[in-house]
Amino acid sequence: MTRPPRSPYGAYWQLSPDVTFLNNGSFGACPTVVLEEQSRLRAILELDPMAFFLELGPGLLKEAREALSIFLNADPEGMTFQTNASAGVNTVVRSLPFREGDEILVLDHAYQACRNAIEYACKRSGARAVVVRLPFPTESEDQVVELMLGAATDRTRLAMFDTVTSPTGIRLPFERLTHELQGCGIDVLVDGAHGAGIVPIDLKSLGAAYFAGQCHKWLCTPKGSGFLHIREDRRQLIEPLTISHGYSAPVPQTERFRLEFDWQGTLDTTPWLCIPKAIDFVGGLLPGGWDEIMGRNRALALRARDILADALELDARVPPSMLAAMATLQIPEDPSATFTTALAGDALMKTLYSEYGIRAVVFAWPQHRSRYLRVSAALYNSEDEYRYLADMLRKLGIRSNRVR
Repeated sequence: MTRPPRSPYGAYWQLSPDVTFLNNGSFGACPTVVLEEQSRLRAILELDPMAFFLELGPGLLKEAREALSIFLNADPEGMTFQTNASAGVNTVVRSLPFREGDEILVLDHAYQACRNAIEYACKRSGARAVVVRLPFPTESEDQVVELMLGAATDRTRLAMFDTVTSPTGIRLPFERLTHELQGCGIDVLVDGAHGAGIVPIDLKSLGAAYFAGQCHKWLCTPKGSGFLHIREDRRQLIEPLTISHGYSAPVPQTERFRLEFDWQGTLDTTPWLCIPKAIDFVGGLLPGGWDEIMGRNRALALRARDILADALELDARVPPSMLAAMATLQIPEDPSATFTTALAGDALMKTLYSEYGIRAVVFAWPQHRSRYLRVSAALYNSEDEYRYLADMLRKLGIRSNRVR
């Protein structure tokens, strides 16, 4: 089978024609128009760096912050820019004064980098990470809520969970989880790495103490454009990872918060400054804007999952309501495989690329005694690309080992 074409929207991206790219979820992909905007901004920066950083830059950062805040219905005063969601999670857990005996709730489906930040904070403070095991395939939203609430105690100081889980692509009931846990007096840190542009986000309605996210995945901005939103009553608790000039500035607390987070040293701020362009450009590709884009990508992910599951004779699937624009299937284990992160992947993931030019995620998860295949559905993807993947997997002998 020859490599199938991307969707007509693929023309707006610079992805290699020699690659079937089904992994927007790991690093995203940036449209040509947005990359050109970044180049334009970098050229302005290098013409006069002092003018850019001291005169032009602060106003551009404000515009970007306000554009993102409008998109997420967030308080712009609580919006801070980060390099990625992991930096936002680290900013929170390394600021909070955990003590011996405190507990932090985290799902076993958490992104490993963010779970590591929790483990690090616990090791330093004597707190304990309470890892909540969530079966896969997950049965229902109720199951997730019941497991998380059942693990909470009067020692729980923080709960961290995803909007959409990175390894398994489950759209969690993060709204219900946030309201239920914070109703019990437990602050919530939402890992929204897969949030902006993949599911609707309303931060004012959500009311989470902390929401860490990034724009380079589903908003299609340049790499390095993350954010952390901090609720007003928690801002005095949180310091940026880099303590710089703002810490000692003789200004009111509200101004110090902004100065501390906006100036952590000399950085290339252009990924953040491209956020308004990405929101407008990508959102304008479909007549229904971002709502239509998220609906289209979700429908494609559901179709991709069914194509792959049917071709490989796999039964286990999460409820459709718990999928966004990524889908994960449990595939037969490789007895020789050892634990691999979703980034490193296992031999099958490498073979798919080296032999067929397919970029998808395959990784072993010994804690679940499972091996997973994860695909993403982005605006540039077409249904035929998943059929191509299914055909190549069958060619490699990947199929259910159930007894017939």
